[in-house]
Amino acid sequence: MIDFRSDTVTRPTEDMREAMASADVGDDVYGDDPTVNSLQAYAAERLGFESALFTATGTQANLLAIMSHCGRGDEYLCGQSAHNYRYEAGGAAVLGSVQPQPIENEPEGSINLEKAQAAIKADDLHFAITRMLSLENTIGGKVLSLDYQHQARAFCDDHGLLLHLDGARIFNAAVKSNCDVTEITKHYDSVSVCLSKGLGAPVGSLLLGSKAFIHRATRLRKMVGGGMRQAGILAAAGRIALEQGPLRLFEDHDNADYLSAGLAVIPQLEINPASTQTNIVYARCRSGKAPQLRDYLADQGILITAGNPIRFVTHLDVNRVDVDQLLDAIRRFYQS
Repeated sequence: MIDFRSDTVTRPTEDMREAMASADVGDDVYGDDPTVNSLQAYAAERLGFESALFTATGTQANLLAIMSHCGRGDEYLCGQSAHNYRYEAGGAAVLGSVQPQPIENEPEGSINLEKAQAAIKADDLHFAITRMLSLENTIGGKVLSLDYQHQARAFCDDHGLLLHLDGARIFNAAVKSNCDVTEITKHYDSVSVCLSKGLGAPVGSLLLGSKAFIHRATRLRKMVGGGMRQAGILAAAGRIALEQGPLRLFEDHDNADYLSAGLAVIPQLEINPASTQTNIVYARCRSGKAPQLRDYLADQGILITAGNPIRFVTHLDVNRVDVDQLLDAIRRFYQS
């Protein structure tokens, strides 16, 4: 099957499989797994932080960040479309007793800082205490500008807030911004990074921040059931993903641009190719036949997510030939 549903569907490379098979391991809950420790040390240095923590998932990394920065009865500001608000099962509220205060995202994915300021609660016993602003980059495939992130840092400093980044696809953002990833991370108190999306690892994410922050997050990771034992088997693949994965993300972006251009000439679809910035492409079916298109493509050995709009995601297991097969199949569907 050719799978355009998400970049989470990538399979580990042969190098990853070999590294996993021969990984030097120990008990990570005791801090004894040398491969996990090496990954964490490398990640902290690479992304410009004091410390890092290997987690099972990006959802877990974001939850630990929110719970480490905020206490029970506190709140954090986030986008209405933010992953840690909409797609992480309400974990911050359910498990952390932290109230999310969503703010509608702007078309380019940012949060209007004037609206954020208006959402900060007064020092009044009726209100939750606003502790943190959480941004996402990329968000829906869109990239926050470096200037905006600089402004967000200044905003948080002015209002005594912490600043967290859900950076699941932060390296896609860095490639699109034509900068080193540290030009993004330097603005944040903490950052989560997914290893199992475009970077290609089978499992795992990272949470990065100060030593004190990671110490707190490590304790909370144990509390929520995230203490893994011989996790070096997973971290070995994560290290390769972090070292090698960012080097080829431009290929995914190029394939997404190519796909966008191809979809734009199919009259039954509505798409603005200029809106494709990284590896995620959105198109609307003018006739409302997205579910039928999904089923037809599945019969052709191609998987898509049939939402409104339809989302296509390019990744390391999708090449230009696969994109051409997808475009040909879509054209056949609408001609039938």
